[in-house]
Amino acid sequence: MPGTFTISLDFELLWGIFDKVGANYRPEYFSNTRKIVPEMLELFGKNEIAVTWATVGMLFAENEEEWEHYAPDNLPSYRDKKLSAYQWAKDHGIRPEVHFAPELIQRILDTPYQELGSHSYAHYYTLVRGQSPDQFRCDLTATQRIAQEKFGVKLRSLVFPRNHINELYLPICLEEGYEFVRGNPKNWFWQETQHESLSKKWFRSADCFIPTGEKSTFRKEDILRFPNEPVIIPASRILRPYASGVPLINQARLNRILGEMDWAAKNGEFYHLWWHPHNFGNSPENSMKELKLIIETFHQLKDSYGFQSKSMQGVGETILAKA
Repeated sequence: MPGTFTISLDFELLWGIFDKVGANYRPEYFSNTRKIVPEMLELFGKNEIAVTWATVGMLFAENEEEWEHYAPDNLPSYRDKKLSAYQWAKDHGIRPEVHFAPELIQRILDTPYQELGSHSYAHYYTLVRGQSPDQFRCDLTATQRIAQEKFGVKLRSLVFPRNHINELYLPICLEEGYEFVRGNPKNWFWQETQHESLSKKWFRSADCFIPTGEKSTFRKEDILRFPNEPVIIPASRILRPYASGVPLINQARLNRILGEMDWAAKNGEFYHLWWHPHNFGNSPENSMKELKLIIETFHQLKDSYGFQSKSMQGVGETILAKA
């Protein structure tokens, strides 16, 4: 079996970091993101790169009225109110340029090899105190509803926000139509991401440059499938943002990814790269140069070893077909 290269993107704009930055964000950061998404799509489509765009459901809305129309009745009751996207909007107001992107979602659907997936409707945290399974189900239902009614698509792949994977909620995902879910890398410092520590952060950062845990590629046998649950497709590596002024660090980070791709291609394993499109917002040109180099490397490995590109849906369907 040839190796497989998978990319999944957490597409969220401000909905993904509102609880970290509040209203103190740089508008150009997200305006750069909105410009870079079509460039990414053109690059992926032209190079036949399959990508899953796990998109926050609120981005599907055209305006605040539509946003309210599709919101579920049973909202998340987090103990910490600042984690609620609905509370943030109530306190700070809605800004279309950072909260809605239906035209970009249409571009995703119009681009070959792209899969539109879900990142929940309201960047929902499944491991935070106060929320409930029913509230999570309502969130997923809202996402499927807006996707089907506005764009005529049923979403099949899901990425949990902040990598908060609540295993008790996995049957709900499948019941709501999500057959494929992104799992966390298998190293200990990627587990229980709701409980952060300095050691976890240090090891995660160090592992981007030098091996500090198990290898990031995985075999078909590592893709988990249990009765009444989605197929869990592990993540391998996050493409961290380009850091201006430190070329050696950027090169080391990129070499780590290219080396892991090479291993996966030569050994017939899977390699699952992910990032947020807004990670390109600070250095769009340099970030795109890195992405082009990653895609060039993919084509070299494809020619030499038959390395193939598949979205999360593509990988999941392969696993289901073999089962």
